[in-house]
Amino acid sequence: MVLTPTYLTTLFHKNGDLPPRTVTIFRSMVCAYFRANSRPMPWRETVDPYHILVSEIMLQQTQVERVKLKYAEFLEAFPAVHELAAAPLSDVLQAWQGLGYNRRAMFLKRCSEEIVNHHSGQLPRTIAELQSLPGIGPYTARAVAAFAFGVAEPLIETNIRSIFIHFFFHGHEKVSDREIMPLIAATLDRDNPREWYYALMDYGAMLKQSHPNPGRRSRHHTRQSRFEGSNRQLRSRLLREIMEQPGVTLEKLLTMPAAEQEAVERNLEALQREGFLVKQGCGYRVAGEKK
Repeated sequence: MVLTPTYLTTLFHKNGDLPPRTVTIFRSMVCAYFRANSRPMPWRETVDPYHILVSEIMLQQTQVERVKLKYAEFLEAFPAVHELAAAPLSDVLQAWQGLGYNRRAMFLKRCSEEIVNHHSGQLPRTIAELQSLPGIGPYTARAVAAFAFGVAEPLIETNIRSIFIHFFFHGHEKVSDREIMPLIAATLDRDNPREWYYALMDYGAMLKQSHPNPGRRSRHHTRQSRFEGSNRQLRSRLLREIMEQPGVTLEKLLTMPAAEQEAVERNLEALQREGFLVKQGCGYRVAGEKK
């Protein structure tokens, strides 16, 4: 049986579920592609929960190739959760440079502190406990649980979303994750969720390259805002300047190109409020950094 998007879409929407034989053939198709074309990634070679947590937080909104470059460097600097928990925030942010979204580095640092202080240095194994950690949402909690502990629960991310929209929502627009999740649950390999999700991700990545991106037909699809000239870029520049020049003053920061005073002051206040920075006298430092 050849499983085409037209056939699977008609079958599912007519019956409201999938016959067991169709599920078996669908899994076999995805796994056959994965065995022949799996993408090598260092975090797939480990079951260390801390290493998997690091990779999952790095992969949020960041291209895989960029993460590959930083993953080994970060783990060399902070090889275990205790080292990350004890490290100054400035060292963590420095190691994170190049990945963007510095807030994720802070959340990872806070996660490590929570794990050391309240979980005896061991990542919790349940989705509920994982999701209670700082900055850990539903997807990251389920991904860490699946890849580190073999917990078989439905999860969705961009490549998984693409494969299910492509095969089961042919010709549909504005497909919601709520519509997709029952299919993810119905096809889930509960004996080996780790490999199954990796297979789905790689198949979905291939579809996005060989077809018009199916994910664009998701109700949740948004285009990432331009970084150049954005407020995100200004925040990143301010934080980098302060890491490079601890104690730098507002007047000095305003000499940066295109640094408008109102925007600089607003972002400095936000960075202090969020726990990135402290103001000492007239100068700014990364929180927790020694003078």
